[in-house]
Amino acid sequence: MNNEKETISHEGVVTKITDDELEIKILAQSACAACHAKSACGMGEQAEKILTVPRPKDRDFRLHQSVNVKMAVGQGNKAAVLAYLIPIVLLLAVLFACLGLGMNEGLAALIAIVALIPYYIILYLRRDKLKKKFLYIIE
Repeated sequence: MNNEKETISHEGVVTKITDDELEIKILAQSACAACHAKSACGMGEQAEKILTVPRPKDRDFRLHQSVNVKMAVGQGNKAAVLAYLIPIVLLLAVLFACLGLGMNEGLAALIAIVALIPYYIILYLRRDKLKKKFLYIIE
């Protein structure tokens, strides 16, 4: 991750400190509009985002400290697939399957939306395992 073109970087402020984790508030900046990785990052849509990241044991942090958080672009893309691509594919697949079975459009849409519930429950139950797959570097 030494190559700047291969990382997504945002400035943030430490808002909470525990023994194992840091909570960092990241503010989207106007530069996000020109960023090459904005589609993978998701920061362009929100003015503020809270990240919970593992606390590096080799450094001390204090509340309201400014930090720089970096993540590999590939990891940002993986997060975008889990958060956006898979749910929309699932939604459309169930919708078209229901319509193909002759259901009316309203019922088919309702079933397609309800079909997302198990997906998000699975993501929630696997959140600890998913957290380990996303490596944040705090500078």
